[in-house]
Amino acid sequence: MVYSPAEVRALTPIRNSVEKRASLPDPRDVFLCHAWDDRGGAAKELHDLLVSRGVSVWFSEKDVALGTSLLREIDKGLAKSRVGIVLVTPALLGRVRGEGIADKELSALLARDLLVPIVHGTTYEALREVSPLLGSRSGLSTAEASMADVAAKLAELVTL
Repeated sequence: MVYSPAEVRALTPIRNSVEKRASLPDPRDVFLCHAWDDRGGAAKELHDLLVSRGVSVWFSEKDVALGTSLLREIDKGLAKSRVGIVLVTPALLGRVRGEGIADKELSALLARDLLVPIVHGTTYEALREVSPLLGSRSGLSTAEASMADVAAKLAELVTL
């Protein structure tokens, strides 16, 4: 396909933007692992609360561009993030049992030193039934503190 000079000029800013984004290092304070079902609810709430406290968060809904490989972008996000956060909900427990993408993220995160489970709408007992390794990590529960308080504690952790 041959583009006219006007079409090339119109596409150049888009190409330059994509090339610039691809080449920039993009380290993050945290990688937020969550179930797909929670992306518009609890995961977005936690993301927004963390960002409002100055925490840089890798969040698939914000960081995976259209047309890119989801698994490859997740892999890059995992590599660029200092701390892993797993938002443990009933939906996530179901996804981990089903060995979906959340299960793959969890497998990679379990190899890290700093991984924090956030239990929301479920219990640590239910978590330990699905993932004894994640359930053995110290974390936070929204049954004991509000999501805003959880975000404040996480923000304090990553600024140490």
